[in-house]
Amino acid sequence: MEDLIKKLNRAKNRLPENEKNSLSDDILDKLYTVYPFNKFEYIISHLIAKGVMDLNQYLNIRSEYLNRNKYLYLFELAPRTFGETWGQRHLMEFIPEFKVPNHQLDPNFAGEYDLWLDGIRVEVKASRAVKKKGGDTLAEKALSSNSKSKFDMNFQQLKPSCCDVFVWIAVWRDKIDYWLLSCIDVKTNESFSNQHRASQLSDTGEVVEGQIHINNGNYTSFDKYRVSISEIHDRIHSIAENLQRR
Repeated sequence: MEDLIKKLNRAKNRLPENEKNSLSDDILDKLYTVYPFNKFEYIISHLIAKGVMDLNQYLNIRSEYLNRNKYLYLFELAPRTFGETWGQRHLMEFIPEFKVPNHQLDPNFAGEYDLWLDGIRVEVKASRAVKKKGGDTLAEKALSSNSKSKFDMNFQQLKPSCCDVFVWIAVWRDKIDYWLLSCIDVKTNESFSNQHRASQLSDTGEVVEGQIHINNGNYTSFDKYRVSISEIHDRIHSIAENLQRR
């Protein structure tokens, strides 16, 4: 968004002096907008009408913006729709071997994990990279992967005893990260902490349901779990095999 605003401001500066006031901040702040007619549409239509911007320049700006923000729409989804509906469907589109668990596949299934892959219990968690401060909505706080802003992603309601493998999906404005962790990787991670103060602990004092925040300080420490989406199927099998050997 910052890059788009800079480009439009440079174009506005090329307007004749007597035309600049029509696109002043004061005018734009008072502009009544209804989707999809917003202040950016208003600015661009004025710039084209005044000959400051032509159609090809507009199309280039549009293309660049879409490339930088191709996943921005995911920041507008409600939390449950994003985490449960979109996240699981996204994986199943690329990996058709995933199945929705039921009692025929797993007689002991009680809703404690999300997907089934050849006998392997898989839990899917998704989170969005947002600024720690500033902005009212998630879309306004959404960050690109090269941003220098402080960010936070929270993978929560993690129950390592209820699955074999976790698939974490981390969404940025311009890319998606995929991390695969075994249940033991999560349980023993130094960032794994109680979800709530009153969260239950096991008899040995271990966290039963917890969370892991990923931010500027520990983001690179999860590189060892990073995979491409094409690697997820085989890597899940590899993790499950390693668990069986323990």
